[in-house]
Amino acid sequence: ALRLVGGRSRCEGRVELEEEGTWGTVCDDGWDIPDADVVCRQLQCGHAVRALGNAAFGRGHGPILRDEVGCQGHERHLWECPAALEHDCSHKEDAGAVCSEHQEWRLSGGQDGCAGRVEVFFRGTWSTVCNSTWYDTEATVLCRTLGCGDALRRPFFRHTLPGKMTYMCGSLQPSLAQCQWFFNKSAPCYQSGAAGVICNGTGS
Repeated sequence: ALRLVGGRSRCEGRVELEEEGTWGTVCDDGWDIPDADVVCRQLQCGHAVRALGNAAFGRGHGPILRDEVGCQGHERHLWECPAALEHDCSHKEDAGAVCSEHQEWRLSGGQDGCAGRVEVFFRGTWSTVCNSTWYDTEATVLCRTLGCGDALRRPFFRHTLPGKMTYMCGSLQPSLAQCQWFFNKSAPCYQSGAAGVICNGTGS
């Protein structure tokens, strides 16, 4: 089994694999995009946009199960890639990955991190969000995800980034990624502004 741990979604984090009932980590010696690509594809998270070392997502626990991983990038599973089973690493060298299907959000241009234009990092780039379906439910989901309380107001802005996301939440989901979403589909975005939100909490 394989998983990403310590990131902000299941498609970002420290690479961990399970062998004989024990979870362990991968050393970052030689860790690069083709290696991370195999992890992302195996987890159905698209392709790798970043391959990280130096325990970027925190230090793991348990054994270090792989070192000097050398995937070509086409392998179906990480354990099919050539690697050293012996290692000279510690957990401060744990490998990580950010995959293209990872979504993270920020509010920009406001007084603090809890107000402003909604921007989403997805498939390796920042995009704006269409306000055509941006209602109190969607805004509140985002405010809570960011630790900013609930939504007070929903101002709108101009689209100035290359991509556009559309979210539709039927209920208060744990994150916008669990709502229905579309990327760069023109119909739901027609004549839309860029969504914004002012949350009632303040960002640290």
